[in-house]
Amino acid sequence: MADYFFDSSGLTKRYAVETGSAWVESITDLASGNTIFIADITQVEVTAAIARKMRGGFLSVADANLAFAKLEHDISDEYLFLEINSGVLQSAVGLVKNHSLRGYDAVQLAVALETNRENLSFGLPPITFVSADNDLNNAAQSEGLAIENPNNYP
Repeated sequence: MADYFFDSSGLTKRYAVETGSAWVESITDLASGNTIFIADITQVEVTAAIARKMRGGFLSVADANLAFAKLEHDISDEYLFLEINSGVLQSAVGLVKNHSLRGYDAVQLAVALETNRENLSFGLPPITFVSADNDLNNAAQSEGLAIENPNNYP
C-alpha cells in the first residue's frame, strides 16, 4: 500500500488504452489498497483528453461515453480530490519560473508537493508522483518527489 499523486497524463491511461494502461490500472485498483490523490483540475484535463481521442478517431463515441462515466464514478468513489487554493497557485508560479513548466503542469506539481508536505507532517509516507510527462517528472524529482512514469511499463 502506498500513496500516489496522479497528474492527468498518468490518469488518462486508466480511461483510454495507451502504453502503461495496465500498470495504471494495477496501481489504481481498489484492491491494491493504494491511496490515489488527484487535483481538482484533473477531472477537466482527463475529460478533455478523452474527448480529443474521440474527435481524433482513437476512441468510439460509445467508448468515450463509457470512459466519461467511469471517470465520474471514480472521482466520487475512489480518489482523494484536492482543491486548488491561492497558496498552491503562488507555488505554481514559482515552479514555472524554476522549471519552465506549462501552467497546469506547474499547478499539478504544486498540489502534489503540498500533499507530500501534509503527508510527512502527519507521519505518513511520502507520495509518489505519477506522470507520463518527462519534463514534469524531472521537475518533480528535482523538488524531492519520488516519480513513476507509466510509459516505462509497456
